[in-house]
Amino acid sequence: MKSILVYCGSNMGKNEIYKNAAISLGLELVKRNIKLVYGGGNRGLMGEISRTVMKNGGYAIGVMPDFLVKMEVASTELSEMIIVETMHQRKSKMEELCDGVITLPGGFGSMDELFEILTWGQLGLHKKPVGILNVNGFYDHLLAQMDFMVDEGFLKKENRNLLVFDENIDSLLNKMSNFNPEYSKKWMDKDNI
Repeated sequence: MKSILVYCGSNMGKNEIYKNAAISLGLELVKRNIKLVYGGGNRGLMGEISRTVMKNGGYAIGVMPDFLVKMEVASTELSEMIIVETMHQRKSKMEELCDGVITLPGGFGSMDELFEILTWGQLGLHKKPVGILNVNGFYDHLLAQMDFMVDEGFLKKENRNLLVFDENIDSLLNKMSNFNPEYSKKWMDKDNI
């Protein structure tokens, strides 16, 4: 993987462990010579990972809609900043620029991005690995909910397996490098209507 899209919070969270995870991921991306693609923000975990990448000689690409730039939340210290018109264009452009996706802790925006990219994978619009760095058990409940969705027949196990996760950055990146998706289009069969 030459570039990884990172979804994460524009807040720091209440526990220092989240900030430290963003810094550690940024350092690992630089170490592996992987470009950071992200939403372009200067605050929270977004700002922390981009500053870490840039301070350590890495390459960071931000993608941000113009209305957020006008709100002065854009980072000014990036290798590249791509300005788009809408949030939809932002998500599309970030996906286009990356070879894989990692989600760190975040709020509604991070969840929106994570589930949209998983849906695109389920539909076969991309075959990129999508991972969660499960810092401090942050995503335990979400992962349990996904398993419950499988148990209740609303999500195919093959599609659930489009998401890889780990608590360790190195292990997660290795899983993503070895990712081989099994797509299930069974949800489109007439028997499921």
